Amino acid sequence: MTDAFHIDVPHTDGALAVIALSGEFDISAAPAVRARALELIADGHPDLVADLSGVTFCDSSGLGALVGIWRCAKDADGSLTLSAIPDRLGRLLSVTGMDAFLPAYPTADAALAARQGNGTTA
Repeated sequence: MTDAFHIDVPHTDGALAVIALSGEFDISAAPAVRARALELIADGHPDLVADLSGVTFCDSSGLGALVGIWRCAKDADGSLTLSAIPDRLGRLLSVTGMDAFLPAYPTADAALAARQGNGTTA
């Protein structure tokens, strides 16, 4: 049985938005995540924090969606910051070298504090 996937946006403030994901971030969920993130960027929130605390599984499609979101955010002079990365996804980011481009924090609150505190894009 798979975990139902949910996308929430619990925080928006100026250029910054949090997109909270929960469930299995796989080939069936990745297009919806990317679409929602691109909507946020188009709506004037190019600095995104992806809260992954509720993600129970992430495959290469989920990783691909994160990379695509990061590129789109960069194109909009924004950024993508990750929070609460599950262990398996953390290893995948490390193996692919994406951990060098995607700053990460233990919680969404810590990521928000860091993003709001420096006023610049990562």
